[in-house]
Amino acid sequence: MSETSATAISASGLRAQGVRLRHISENIANADTPGYRRKLVSFEPDRDFGRDTGTVRASRTRHDRAELPQVYAPGHPMAGADGYYLGSNVDLVIEVADAREASRSYEANLKMFEQSRQMSAALLDLIRR
Repeated sequence: MSETSATAISASGLRAQGVRLRHISENIANADTPGYRRKLVSFEPDRDFGRDTGTVRASRTRHDRAELPQVYAPGHPMAGADGYYLGSNVDLVIEVADAREASRSYEANLKMFEQSRQMSAALLDLIRR
């Protein structure tokens, strides 16, 4: 594996985890928004003319199709005649755990990117001697 592909792989991981972190932060921000559906993103291999490049990319954004909870709040403006309205299907415990995982993965990809760059600089120094 060349240093170029190592940096490309780690950069693609950085981009993908960045997208994931954005969706997680949107989910957390809208946890109390009535009718909000949790946004999901998964990773898929990036392909170049049908061949795997070794890099990843974030898939299209999907919405969690889990049922929205019924919240009883008769004084809420969105409540129906029975006093219920549809809440959000965001679970903050899951979102925080996902955020921690994505953050650690982002840090690992960043460390790999930096190490690859340092190895390239050291190689260039050796060639110049």
